[in-house]
Amino acid sequence: MSFAEGQILITTGGEIPGYKIVEVKGLVIGITVRSRGLGGNVLASLRSLKGGEIKEYVEMAEQARLQALQRMIDNAKTLGANAVINVRFDSNEIAQNMDEIIAYGTAVTVARA
Repeated sequence: MSFAEGQILITTGGEIPGYKIVEVKGLVIGITVRSRGLGGNVLASLRSLKGGEIKEYVEMAEQARLQALQRMIDNAKTLGANAVINVRFDSNEIAQNMDEIIAYGTAVTVARA
């Protein structure tokens, strides 16, 4: 496994096979808050009447996770890290139609073992 200059390795594990942790840079976090607009809420409400997957909310959740993850990666790059280990996601409802999505992990510098 190799990675290009500027690329960040991401893992939910505590180590990366074939690499050793050279330096721990610290905690990195990416946060976003998302709300579905009125039109999306109406469509989602109509879909919920018949049951099944509510695509409007799935799309919103996917976009929110990707944005939170990218912000976490950007924070890791700012610290000079080339990897983030122990990556986790969390979410909280802030208001009736607003969700906070958080990606967090430990920024590290790794080198080939």
